[in-house]
Amino acid sequence: MARFLVTGGAGYVGSHTVLALVERGDEVVVLDDLSQGHRAAVPPGVELIVEDIANRERLHEVFAAWRFDGVLHFAARSLVGESMREPLLYIAENVSNTLRVAEAAIKSGCNRFVLSSTAALFGTPDRIPIDEDSKLAPLSPYGESKLMAERGLEWAQQIHGLNWAALRYFNAAGADPQGRLGEDHDPETHLIPLTINAALGRGPELTVFGDTYDTIDGTAVRDYVHVTDLADAHLRILDRLAAGLSGRYNVGNGTGYSVLQVIQAVERISGRKVPYRIGPPRAGDPPVLVASHARLRHDTGWTPKYPMLDDIVRTAWNWRSANLAGFAESGGTSEKR
Repeated sequence: MARFLVTGGAGYVGSHTVLALVERGDEVVVLDDLSQGHRAAVPPGVELIVEDIANRERLHEVFAAWRFDGVLHFAARSLVGESMREPLLYIAENVSNTLRVAEAAIKSGCNRFVLSSTAALFGTPDRIPIDEDSKLAPLSPYGESKLMAERGLEWAQQIHGLNWAALRYFNAAGADPQGRLGEDHDPETHLIPLTINAALGRGPELTVFGDTYDTIDGTAVRDYVHVTDLADAHLRILDRLAAGLSGRYNVGNGTGYSVLQVIQAVERISGRKVPYRIGPPRAGDPPVLVASHARLRHDTGWTPKYPMLDDIVRTAWNWRSANLAGFAESGGTSEKR
């Protein structure tokens, strides 16, 4: 049995990955300041340490006390729009906090590190589907901060021998198929939960940003990858790092769906109409963003178990409709400060 630290493990992708680790028999410790995560999203029996990873002294204490076999680093600021208003905050926090965690790992002898990265590194892609060799040209401070973090980890590999991987997510979506976990952000910025909230009457009318793109129906096309498939990718990469094999990987479904197709899927699954209006396109929004996951499949055997849009939407709908208020902030975890 291995022991892993998951920073940001009370958040959306982090909590689903924690659940996957626990289910395969690993021991997990979650470090999260709960600014974006939820106490109730941490599975029962998992140690939750409520702390800011910017606290360097405390971070080193945690690593010294637990002796981890690897780290999965999810904790970060991740709103593109906010990063355009607060660029220095995003770059300072995302880069420095990533490197603080890496430093603590290296000093404790922990040499497996997985970074939650982003497809925002690619900006407007030079080809579709987007592979790992596509041009890196972030259009936001958020994307830039993740690219800088990757570069820092590459230096840590060269100088300190840190085995690391960056998983560049496209659009994480869906919820645990058994209904134990789901997506609950405040504010919510992701299309599928926004569409579901509109259908439930628990959010504003949905705005579709542009309907004149050169796509199947004029609306933007994006790659939605089920969060359970994302969690599976993390476990496979951890095993690869144990063999000393570092790398960067795009994690996407490999199939694109338009905004209108998402709306139609929510209407099919829910049996409700989605109120929406067409708004102007957003500056810098590419018409199509679809991933190639060929490298991940080749190196780990990973393929998405939930590639169909209806299956992704169904799990998201089932969780949200059963948890209208999101996560109830209650007990159920072991916590120490």
